[in-house]
Amino acid sequence: MHKLWLIVKREYLTRVTRRSFILATLLTPLAFGVFIVVVGFIFRYESDDAKHIAVIDEGDILKGAIKDERNLYFKFVNIPLDTLIYQFDQYEYSGVLLIPRPDNLLDKTFRVHYYSDDKLTLDIEPLIIQKVRSSLRDYKIDQLKFDRKELEALDTKVELEPKPITPTADAANQLSGAVGAAIGFFMGIIMYMTVFIYGMMVMRSVMEEKTSRIVEVMISSVRPFQLMMGKIIGVGAVGLTQVAIWAVLLPLIVVVANLFFGFDASQMPSAAPPPEMNGEDAQLVMAQVMEEVKRISWWLIFPLFILYFLGGYFMYSSLFAAVGSAMGDDLGEGQSLTIPITIPVVLAFYIMMVAVQAPHSSLAVWSSLFPLFSPIVMPARLAFDPPAWQVALSIVLLLATAVFLVWLSGRIYRVGILMYGKKVTLKELGKWMFYRD
Repeated sequence: MHKLWLIVKREYLTRVTRRSFILATLLTPLAFGVFIVVVGFIFRYESDDAKHIAVIDEGDILKGAIKDERNLYFKFVNIPLDTLIYQFDQYEYSGVLLIPRPDNLLDKTFRVHYYSDDKLTLDIEPLIIQKVRSSLRDYKIDQLKFDRKELEALDTKVELEPKPITPTADAANQLSGAVGAAIGFFMGIIMYMTVFIYGMMVMRSVMEEKTSRIVEVMISSVRPFQLMMGKIIGVGAVGLTQVAIWAVLLPLIVVVANLFFGFDASQMPSAAPPPEMNGEDAQLVMAQVMEEVKRISWWLIFPLFILYFLGGYFMYSSLFAAVGSAMGDDLGEGQSLTIPITIPVVLAFYIMMVAVQAPHSSLAVWSSLFPLFSPIVMPARLAFDPPAWQVALSIVLLLATAVFLVWLSGRIYRVGILMYGKKVTLKELGKWMFYRD
C-alpha cells in the first residue's frame, strides 16, 4: 500500500507541477472569458450596411406604412416599376420590393418580387417576408369581412397540467421533463468527456514511460499491477484537481466579464424568449425552472453520479492503460487496439441522447444496466427518478465489471509494459491474459 501511495504521489506531483498543466489550467478559463466577451461584442455589433428599399404596393396591402428595422429602411413610391428599374442608378435605393394585388384571397401562396443586383442576405429576407405576411393577413380579414375577435379566439393556448393518480405521488410541473432532460444530458456529457480525456491521458502516460525505458527501473521496485493502479489513481486526481480549479475560476471570470464588459447571456439568440412570450412570462418561466431544479433529489443524484464516475473511470482507464502498455513507438499501430474501447463509449453517448428524451424506454433501461454503457446512460436517467432496483442493479454490475476489467488489464499490463519491438494484435493480448506469473 505504501508503494502504491508513492506511485500515486509521484504521478500527481510530476503532472501538476508541469508548466503545460499550469498554463492549461489557468489559460483555459481565461480563454473562455475572452470567448464570451468576444461573443457578446459580436451579438451587440450594429452593422453599418444600411439598406433603403423602395416599395411599390399595388394592392395597398401595407396601407402605406411599414416599420423600419435596424439598417433596413422602407420608402413607398408611386413610380411605375419599369421606370424605377430603368432609372435605378439615379436613386439611392438598394432594391425594389413589388407587392402585387392578390388575385385570389383564398390562395395560400402569395409571391412578392424583390429587384436588386445584390443577393438577399439571411437577415433581410425573413424580415421582409414576416412584415408582408402580417399585413397580408390583415388585408384578407378586411376584404373577406371577417370578425377579428372571432378569428383571434381560434388561436387558443393549450396548457398541459400533470395530475397524480395516487394522492401521495408528486406531480411534476410543465417544465420538469425539460429540466430533467437538460440535467441528464449535462451529466452524460461530463461522463463522456471524462472517459475519453482522462482515459487517453492514462494511456499516453504509460506509453511515455515505456518508450523512455523508465518503467524498467520502476518495475524492479514495484509490481506491474501497483504501477498501473498508481497511474490510474494519480491521473484521476490530476483531472479532478483541474476540474476543481476550473469550477472556481470560470464563475469568477464570467462575473468579471459581466462587470467590465457588460456581457449578458440573454443577448444570445438561443436565450431570447419566443415572440409570443413577454418579459413577465419569461421571468415566470425562469422562476418555474429554478423551482424545478430545487425539487430534484440532489442528495441522491450527486453521490450516485460520483459512483458512476469512479466506476466508469476505473473501468475504461484500466483498458486504456493496458492498450498503452502494448503500444510501441508507432502510435498508428496501436489505433486498432483502441477501437474496441472507443466504440462502446461512442455508442453510449448516442444512446444517452435518446435516453434523455425517453428515459423509461427499453433501450434506455437495458443500456443503463449494461456495464459498458451505464456510466454514461444511467446518469442521464437519474433526474427522471428511475426505479431503485434498476439503479442498484446497475451499480452492482458496474462495480463488478470495473473490478474484473482492472484485474484483466493488470494481467495484460504486466506483460506488455516490458515487451518491445513486436507488433501486438488483439489475439496476442488474449494470450497475455493467461500467462502465468
